[in-house]
Amino acid sequence: MIPVLDLLNNQAVHARGGEREKYRPVQSVLCSTSDPAALARAFRDRLALRELYVADLDAIQGSPRAAHRDLAAQLARCEGMDLMVDAGIAGIAQAEEWLGLGACKVVIGSETLGDTALIRSLPAALDPARMVFSLDLASGKVLSLSARLKATPPAEVLGELESSGWREVILLELGRVGTGKGANLSFAAQARARFPGLNLLLGGGVSGAAELRRIKDLGLAGALVGTALHSGALALCQIAGL
Repeated sequence: MIPVLDLLNNQAVHARGGEREKYRPVQSVLCSTSDPAALARAFRDRLALRELYVADLDAIQGSPRAAHRDLAAQLARCEGMDLMVDAGIAGIAQAEEWLGLGACKVVIGSETLGDTALIRSLPAALDPARMVFSLDLASGKVLSLSARLKATPPAEVLGELESSGWREVILLELGRVGTGKGANLSFAAQARARFPGLNLLLGGGVSGAAELRRIKDLGLAGALVGTALHSGALALCQIAGL
């Protein structure tokens, strides 16, 4: 299980349904503040979760903030914290910069990818073990700046990623994010069966411990979780039993 920290306007926000203009500061049972650093420490110290997914929503929307970059770099240097950073990275130089700042892994999201040649060039240029592709979906279709990717069925994109040397892929349903209504287990099961060479992470709508056990039983590598942790639907005792 990988906790999610969404950054917007210098705050940690509660992402819901991909409607970013409606996102508001996080209210969490784990922490009395929406301060991103405090929440990150709570994930590590209170829940013993080492890996953290940080999404810089300002950068993803094309308006990067220096404060977000500095915060992510600071967290990346914290002992016992491994950062997976999604900051609208769309090129080799940007990926190398984030790895140099201390990120354990960098995320390349289909949402911000305009040059599909990078699907093949990135794994050839960088360590594939330190790269994650996020297959961002809206209503079952690929979300991307690339017209080609938008018109390509998700399963075909996964096939292209596997053949290009990618090892880890996030299946992210933006419409389910923050809803707690459940993740798209059907698509995840199909992807797991069809592309055994990919380590798959599932994000969007994960509701609690029972669903996490189903995700584990499907053979997925992990799940991105936010709302269930902040609401208390997932407590330390449940996490320890997974």
